[in-house]
Amino acid sequence: MELTVIVYNINLGHNQELLETCSLLKEYAQYVEQVRTYAKEMAFPEAVEQAVDHCIRNGILSDFLSENRAEAIAVSIFEYDEEKHIRSERKEWREIGHAEGLEEGLAKGHKEGLAEGEARALQLIQKLTEFGKTEELTRALSDPAYREQLYREYGL
Repeated sequence: MELTVIVYNINLGHNQELLETCSLLKEYAQYVEQVRTYAKEMAFPEAVEQAVDHCIRNGILSDFLSENRAEAIAVSIFEYDEEKHIRSERKEWREIGHAEGLEEGLAKGHKEGLAEGEARALQLIQKLTEFGKTEELTRALSDPAYREQLYREYGL
């Protein structure tokens, strides 16, 4: 089974046509932008409360925020950590890029006739990276006996 997902950036200034066709989505983007703006000046929990007040006063998700104020604040503060999310996204994309680079390097190495040991080492690095085993990779780079153990373990 293959799943294809299209992701849209709904931050203000992006995909304006989409935001214009869905007023709730646009208002949510405005709310998020307001939280970010206040968060530059104050602690995050206070920024969320200020953003909620601002949005209610300015007709942005006002009915929802008025009726669900406490829950909206709690979710915004406790369930969404933008910095953590950004770090997670960066890490994931770095890992994907690293794995793709290793695959390209391995393919290029085979074309250029890398020595068998070098090709095997690249395959091990690729496997360890695929499985997110950075500690094992670090140890394998400096410990030949451990590296040999991993070669056997991964059938290389």
